[in-house]
Amino acid sequence: MRKLLIMAFAVSVAALLAVSCSKGRKSAHSLSDDRDSTFTNLSHPDWSRNAVIYEVNLRQYTDSGTVKEFDRNLQRLKELGVDILWFMPVHPISQEGKKGELGSYYAVKDYKAFNPEFGTLDEFKALVKKAHGLGMKVIIDWVPNHTGRDNSWVSQHPDWYAKDSLGNMYGPYDWTDVYKLDYSNRDMREAMTDALKFWLKEVDIDGFRCDVAGEVPTDFWDEVRPRLDSIKEVFMLAEASKPELHVNGFDMGYNWPMKDLFSEIAATSGQYTFKDADGNMKSFPVKHAVAIDSLLASQEKDYPRDSYLMNMITNHDLNSWEGTEQERLGNLADAFAVLSYTLPGMPLIYTGQETGLNRAFEFFKKDVPPVWEPRNRYFEFYRKLNHLKHTQPALQAGVAGGDMVRYPTESDDLYIFSRSVDNTTVYVFVNLGSSPADVIYKSGAPAGNSTTVNFFTGASEEFPSKLLPGEYKVYVNR
Repeated sequence: MRKLLIMAFAVSVAALLAVSCSKGRKSAHSLSDDRDSTFTNLSHPDWSRNAVIYEVNLRQYTDSGTVKEFDRNLQRLKELGVDILWFMPVHPISQEGKKGELGSYYAVKDYKAFNPEFGTLDEFKALVKKAHGLGMKVIIDWVPNHTGRDNSWVSQHPDWYAKDSLGNMYGPYDWTDVYKLDYSNRDMREAMTDALKFWLKEVDIDGFRCDVAGEVPTDFWDEVRPRLDSIKEVFMLAEASKPELHVNGFDMGYNWPMKDLFSEIAATSGQYTFKDADGNMKSFPVKHAVAIDSLLASQEKDYPRDSYLMNMITNHDLNSWEGTEQERLGNLADAFAVLSYTLPGMPLIYTGQETGLNRAFEFFKKDVPPVWEPRNRYFEFYRKLNHLKHTQPALQAGVAGGDMVRYPTESDDLYIFSRSVDNTTVYVFVNLGSSPADVIYKSGAPAGNSTTVNFFTGASEEFPSKLLPGEYKVYVNR
């Protein structure tokens, strides 16, 4: 997490930028002298600092939904600027209690096997090798909290599962196709660790996105992380917003609170239109752009320093169950995407997001894939944002990135800030409201110089004095 600096009346812009620059030069590899309990104990992979993560919904990616057909998209994803490929679960799916035609990816039948729906394990190994050759990392979705109901562990090791008051196995929530595991059983923990190690040793993947990681005891992650790192340096993503997971186990967690705040701001601006199956629209508290300050301050306080949070405007759960980014964010979607890249953390792109996909994927059956060619404006938009992330030191994740300097205005709908590292600065301007707003600063204003240009156009221009609803501007040093 990075410190948020609000421009005060008595503090000059130059002084604040100097503080931002000096703090931004720290990295995880230079903290040995001042590391204390407020820091994560992890040393993040160097390649993760300016990385972009891409979620692959393999089932819906192509007409066949296979590894072989997906392979043809690797070069396009390289050109897009993707660094980490996160594959949704690739394990065989349990048939007992199966949901829908094909079942849920998250009902795992065998942790050491590959889903024949997608091809063979050897084909996936070849895909991982090819992705590595293109400079990309590969992580797979891991489901540690529960297994499918016909997983061999159910019959061979019933003592590995949690039981209800009647002594029966059960699935959490309404997940009737799975049984919850019991992490008080040491043998089960060893079997889970062995399965995780299998994918590192045999397939050479680079880490795991761990489903509902917060419902697995934290001490399991604390134990397993060094055992995985002993095989190869891994990157671990938790589907959780739980600060304690970042101390020893996970490089990155979900920024669910920021996702929720994005929806609240959009709803306040009249942009949220998603209705559930019964035709009901969710109600939200009134929130404006300035509420981002409070959330960042809270996360700065709660999370160990050098934690990463994953920023997003969509993912598989949001797309299938909570509405597309167009339904949730409306004409503010692109501005929120810009924030997902420029606020502290790592940005996520979900399958089809780079095409402007405006429909929900089916979850339990085959659906029509996105239209990948010809490439449209969204591909160029995200390609540019990926380039921004890769080339601007201030946007690195964790303590290597630049502290934020905020420039409050008379409008609570405007969010304007800068981040600086090593004499480079990124300036961000967005209007998350429903009306045009004049940019009238309450105290100090951002001060560009002769080398500052509009990132998207390359043109030298004055900082904006007015922003339309959903308008965004990003400036960098030439």
